[in-house]
Amino acid sequence: MRPFKESAEVECRGYSHWLQRAMVDFGADDPFDGAAKKLKEHYGIEVPISAVRTTTEEHGECMRKNTLLQTEMPDQPGVPQLIAELDGSMIPEVKIVVEGEQQVDRRKARKVGWTEARLCLAHEPGSVTPVFGACLAVLGGPEEAGAQLMNCAIQAGAGTTTKLHCVGDGAQWIADQVDLRFGLQGRYLVDLYHLCEYLAPAAERIVGKDKQAWMDQHKQKMKENRSSEVLQDLQPFLEDDKVADSDAPVRACHRYISNRPGQFDYQTALQSGLPMGSGEVESAHRYLIQVRLKISGAWWKIDNAAKMLSLRVTRANRNWNAYCVTGRNIFPR
Repeated sequence: MRPFKESAEVECRGYSHWLQRAMVDFGADDPFDGAAKKLKEHYGIEVPISAVRTTTEEHGECMRKNTLLQTEMPDQPGVPQLIAELDGSMIPEVKIVVEGEQQVDRRKARKVGWTEARLCLAHEPGSVTPVFGACLAVLGGPEEAGAQLMNCAIQAGAGTTTKLHCVGDGAQWIADQVDLRFGLQGRYLVDLYHLCEYLAPAAERIVGKDKQAWMDQHKQKMKENRSSEVLQDLQPFLEDDKVADSDAPVRACHRYISNRPGQFDYQTALQSGLPMGSGEVESAHRYLIQVRLKISGAWWKIDNAAKMLSLRVTRANRNWNAYCVTGRNIFPR
């Protein structure tokens, strides 16, 4: 009999449930060496940095494997209206590339780059507690991001009569996923700020530096769903086909608008009090993903980045305490 082992719920050379919870809690927000320092500062317990990393990533993987996405709309009415946004941002990636079976210094075999993390959210108008979903583009492509978006909408209350106001940066794969997942229930709107990134260079080419009046006039036309007039105004200034795309801002703007019919219904959004921009999800990238996965000096293997994404999303969705209760017996202690 080992009374302390039973009362503390800890195995030899292991960590108790409560210590693991503290390790993962700190490791989710701070670099692993900083998490180890906080354990020492707050609890007087010295834990190796490697143990903090391993434990944090193990729980992140457990959350990832046990997250079941709902991708079929429930057979019930649901809430009247939802706002949904989907966007991608880049996080640092590292690969160890070894040719053949030769033994080499892994530090010299490192290849660093960037990979796209895709984040989505959904909530009712006026709500400040969205439901989040996230994935890595390299692991699932647009289909995985679309499944995450659908799951967010269902968790936020979507049903057969729910209308979904979806906003994105104009990427075609986002519009395709909105159409695939929501059909006639969804309406996709191109973020107004991203549209202006095309209008502004075109305005400078057409009227020069004194472009503000032109910009204001054509932004107003777009808000009034008069995109056909904007295309007509751009038409006389289109650059010759021989001009490279990088030197043809008018042509780029004309193509951007004409290739996205039905995605500039700003008038309906304004009348319904719905957002015309995807700033909410872009802001969420900073405080949910980048604040941990894009810190200075951090380079992530794809699998480990996916684990941390699951961990961060679980906490953002306020499922942390529920996981800590149901996950008590997942790892030896």
